[in-house]
Amino acid sequence: MQRLKKLFLSAPYYLWIALFVVIPIGLIFIYSFQDISGKFTINNYITFFTSPTYLMMALNSILFAFIITIISLVISYPVAWIISKFTQIRDFLILLIVLPMWINLLLKTYAFIGLLSRNGSINNLLAVLGFGKKQFLFTDASFILVAVYVQLPFMILPLYNSITAINRSLINASYDLGASKPQTFFRVIVPLTMPGIKSGIQAIFIPSLSLFMITRLIGGNRVITLGTAIEEHFLSTMNWGMGSTIGVILILAMILIMLLTKESK
Repeated sequence: MQRLKKLFLSAPYYLWIALFVVIPIGLIFIYSFQDISGKFTINNYITFFTSPTYLMMALNSILFAFIITIISLVISYPVAWIISKFTQIRDFLILLIVLPMWINLLLKTYAFIGLLSRNGSINNLLAVLGFGKKQFLFTDASFILVAVYVQLPFMILPLYNSITAINRSLINASYDLGASKPQTFFRVIVPLTMPGIKSGIQAIFIPSLSLFMITRLIGGNRVITLGTAIEEHFLSTMNWGMGSTIGVILILAMILIMLLTKESK
């Protein structure tokens, strides 16, 4: 009876997983072996791994995802550390970090267009100061800036949880044994916060591989990633087979990242 009750209660979860995870991934896998006319083929995979264009897109995606993840980690670690120190207002500070996540991604992207465009706020300020207007929009730097801004909360939150979970007596013991602040940081604090670092890497690197809206609106056509290619194949060329093939490769890359960053027992 108890087993039937557990099965009944878990049924919605398994139904959700089947409808929104298993079936969509299964359809993408099936479509990846079809050409544009719907016939079975493996040419999509051959084309991907032999085409310099697709290989360059994959390399670009990995490179940008790596840069976005590293910058996010470098910014987020001190931010999470500082927040953990303000015990009286840490909940309020965390709320300020979470608030931008409730704003639609498209709205945030358009806000940056207003800031970075030729007639945007930053260029107007530079013109007033006598520096002249610069080209910020449609550059690699602007794409990375906006992507890092969007992804920052996903790195700060797991880091904050790991930092606040540190047993302070371990840090004090490190100082009592004669370790310097850098030695304590790299040999005690960083290893203790490694679960948060790995969670942040998973939360940022994996989605960054397939960014497409920010690449279009902020990077223009200069930043081409696999996410952009998937959008092109599904919405413009209608080659769902090739788009699905890229999707399968991205899923495999995501699984690989999760295996590399999983917690060891």
